[in-house]
Amino acid sequence: MKPYGLLLLFGTALIALAGAVGGRAAAIGGAVALAAQLAAVALLRPAMRDPTPRFLARWLGGMAVRAVALTALLVVSVARRDALPPLPASLGFLGVLLPLLFVETRFLK
Repeated sequence: MKPYGLLLLFGTALIALAGAVGGRAAAIGGAVALAAQLAAVALLRPAMRDPTPRFLARWLGGMAVRAVALTALLVVSVARRDALPPLPASLGFLGVLLPLLFVETRFLK
């Protein structure tokens, strides 16, 4: 449970930073990114020592989770531009997800 707690803590700090820079929409995008990253890590972590085909299937599943989360965020933000502007929301998503991807190997051990 410790790696998930660290991921949650680091992601929450990134969401706060995104919210401070980009406002409410960026914080929402960052929260969606953190949820997608948590789901992807939870999907991949049990398969770290599995044979390559199973590992790659789980890795691809994690990438699909991230893509679906981004697509859902963009669909909602385009449909409700007044409530969730697309540019800050997508930049908040990327601003949180990319640093989490760079440190992902730390959370998979």
